[in-house]
Amino acid sequence: MRIILIIGAGRSASSLIQYLLNKSEKENLHLVIGDLSLPLAQKKTNNHPNATAIALDIFDASQRKEAIEKADIVISMLPAHLHIEVARDCVVYKKNLVTASYVSDAMQELDEAVKERNLIFMNEIGLDPGVDHMSAMKVIDEISDKGGKMLLFESFCGGLVAPESDTNRWNYKFTWAPRNVVLAGQGGTAKFIQEGTYKYIPYCNLFRRTEFLEVEEYGRFEAYSNRDSLKYRSVYGLDDVLTLYRGTVRRVGFSKAWNMFVQLGMTDDGYVMEDSENMSYRQFVNSFLPYHPTDSVEIKTRLILKIDQDDIMWDKLLELDLFSSTKIVGLKNATPAQILEKILIDKWTLEPDDKDMIVMYHKFGYELDGVKKQIDAKMVCIGEDQTYTAMAKTVGLPVAMATLLILNGKITTPGVQLPIRKEVYQPILKELEEYGVVFKEQAMTYYGYKPDNTK
Repeated sequence: MRIILIIGAGRSASSLIQYLLNKSEKENLHLVIGDLSLPLAQKKTNNHPNATAIALDIFDASQRKEAIEKADIVISMLPAHLHIEVARDCVVYKKNLVTASYVSDAMQELDEAVKERNLIFMNEIGLDPGVDHMSAMKVIDEISDKGGKMLLFESFCGGLVAPESDTNRWNYKFTWAPRNVVLAGQGGTAKFIQEGTYKYIPYCNLFRRTEFLEVEEYGRFEAYSNRDSLKYRSVYGLDDVLTLYRGTVRRVGFSKAWNMFVQLGMTDDGYVMEDSENMSYRQFVNSFLPYHPTDSVEIKTRLILKIDQDDIMWDKLLELDLFSSTKIVGLKNATPAQILEKILIDKWTLEPDDKDMIVMYHKFGYELDGVKKQIDAKMVCIGEDQTYTAMAKTVGLPVAMATLLILNGKITTPGVQLPIRKEVYQPILKELEEYGVVFKEQAMTYYGYKPDNTK
């Protein structure tokens, strides 16, 4: 039996494990699922004869090394910052590695050693990053193969709640790590390029600079800019492209409402609030408002945010119970961002019968034989339930497929890499269609900008 070690049995691992178990008999596979929580790992085996659960503490070096040494290939579904210790052991024991996370500087430093040992360290093979890379490179390569010149590439992706489960005024529920949502856009100015002109959006303006997207059967969406779109120019071979922009998808109105939290300072993660454990939600809100001898917290909030009591923005705040004097934060030494996360989890957690939804949208502008053209590619994926979510499917399935392709010698290029080569993206995108992850491509009119206008 060929042993696949899967480290981390969290939510994103469900579809990954199920896929490999379904293939295990035919492909002669045995899965070793390691997690700090043995019961969680055991649950994910589904009592399958070709799966074994083990308790695995990633910080226990001897335990970690022993598990890696016995494996034929390793999948790390750990938080991104924990991959590196696994990666270093994979170099020592000459094991191929697959992760869904961005390539860190530390991971990239292993590239030479990985190539020397003829190993494959496949990273960024989840959803975003992952499916976005593969679906983008497919069209970009097709345009290039025809002799076309890329002018524009815009890419948008978001984890949302499915229409049938969309039951709050924010049109949003947490389908992934809540902390990442609360801290989105922080840590640097958003950078991109439009028609040859570099553009920058500071965090304070990020959620007021949005772009609208139309997706057939699902309606209108908006997108705010990701932090650094420019780093993908060289990755995609688009160093001369005039427009390159990547953004996060939400339902229309979300960003404007979220900006209220930014204005108040509730998304700040840089300091601890005194006596946060005993603070009520109402006291939390009042902490960011000026003192007034007679005005209520509600009135002060509306004044500082410049909204009226019949404004939908006000309804959205009320829906979160932000002004409750009985709901207590209950978190010691918490930052504003941690407290906001706690408040939102109360209201935005998926219900047992809720389904999530992934929306991905690419725009490709190019010139071919002197004519400017555009292709839009759209993908919508709806989850099955709380175990096999759209997020788990679109993150886990590409990881599983890449793992099997590497095991079977179909992916052969060594090194620390992304899934941007045809040997990777062609078979995976084709197989993903069997699981409902389908991109619909449509020819569009390329508008661009008038050259005599200020860009």
